[in-house]
Amino acid sequence: MNKAFSTVLSSTVLASTVLSSILLSAVLIAPAAALTVDGVDVPDTYSADETELTLNGAGVRSKWFMDLYVGGLYTPHKGSDAQAIIDADEPQALTLHIISGLITSDKMTSATLEGFELATGGDLSAIQAEVDAFLKVFAEEIKEGDVFDLVYLPAEGVQVLKNGAARASIGDLTFKKALFGIWLSEQPAQQDLKEKMLGQR
Repeated sequence: MNKAFSTVLSSTVLASTVLSSILLSAVLIAPAAALTVDGVDVPDTYSADETELTLNGAGVRSKWFMDLYVGGLYTPHKGSDAQAIIDADEPQALTLHIISGLITSDKMTSATLEGFELATGGDLSAIQAEVDAFLKVFAEEIKEGDVFDLVYLPAEGVQVLKNGAARASIGDLTFKKALFGIWLSEQPAQQDLKEKMLGQR
């Protein structure tokens, strides 16, 4: 093998090795695909102010054999301790993707109020004003395809968005605990949805 050919061959092998390394690195750093739940692509991350949250888990809220919405829970780090997540004074988010045309403003308001009552043992006295303000977000028509984001930021309370538009900024940690308790408390809206949000199934 002459020296010139050897040099060309070595360069080709080196280039191939470098390219393989680049492609492998690209695969390793590429974001994971969104989780698909009942036809809804649930992103694997969520930006809450300057904090990037990770999808802890997601599932479907059903009632009377009808799928109503896909709920996703985002936290700074994955966890399966429901009470610890409820109590945590750190950025967190819940997303609700409406997948049924049967959900109405009145039904969503009624179900959410019931959830607050169950999560607080029926005592809303400390957060009644915040609950009332929160329920007003559901006053306008709710349609299939709507997305509600409930984002807790320690210094700002719960930021409520509908289809990406800010609708309200409500309460503090006490209200956040009751709100997240709707899905994660000992009496959640739906047990298997709670388990899926906690990554337990």
